[in-house]
Amino acid sequence: MRRLLDGVIKFRRTLLKELVHQFEKVRDNPDPQALFFTCMDSRMITSRIMQAEVGDMFIIRNAGNLVPHARLYPHQVSCEPAAMELACNIFNVRNVVVCGHSDCRAMNLLYRLRDRVNVSSTNPNPLEEWVLRHGTSSLEKYASFERNGANKALEFRGETESTIIQAYIDPDNKFVAEDKFSQVNALQQLENVASYPMLRDRLDSGAIRLNAMWFDIYTADVYLFSRKQKRFVRINEETYSQLLLEI
Repeated sequence: MRRLLDGVIKFRRTLLKELVHQFEKVRDNPDPQALFFTCMDSRMITSRIMQAEVGDMFIIRNAGNLVPHARLYPHQVSCEPAAMELACNIFNVRNVVVCGHSDCRAMNLLYRLRDRVNVSSTNPNPLEEWVLRHGTSSLEKYASFERNGANKALEFRGETESTIIQAYIDPDNKFVAEDKFSQVNALQQLENVASYPMLRDRLDSGAIRLNAMWFDIYTADVYLFSRKQKRFVRINEETYSQLLLEI
């Protein structure tokens, strides 16, 4: 707790006046541009990575950046669909982003549990229950990747039932299996976002755009999934202009 309190004092000395100014600017007319689903991992400093200012985006964090599928609602209520309704239907946010990352402990756990998906546990812990309940579809997609290899594209549903996202996962074979799985999971969550009827009209009209991102914890590289290139592309000065044309 001392570190947190020290942080507040540093914030008061260095940033408070500037942020108060930003709060005043957006107080009565906030205009968030994105709903950003990412992991609760303490190394994912989302606002700093994206250089987000006050009011730029809604951020939802959970273990594994998972979005429960609509078929589970209303039998199971969680904050993720509530956040989608607030951001997309009330604030008219146009961009929904799912961002995974390397060395994700939730995804690493789910990867280790992949042979236990259909085995009932007499004493499941909350984290295992969470990742197995909402990550099974990601495991199924990854199993297809393992069977067919990196040279065959995986297919994910996009904004509409007729929109197919084709994806080659780590074609350069840079990442370990768990990180490849984390990339598959980020794309799979886009399908889950698109499963909600409350977003259907705006998805069909193109008013909402879905994107997947991925962050490499150890190099601090940020990747955006390029539908044109059908892969995660590192965002840098050379790729920025081309990626901007796709979003």
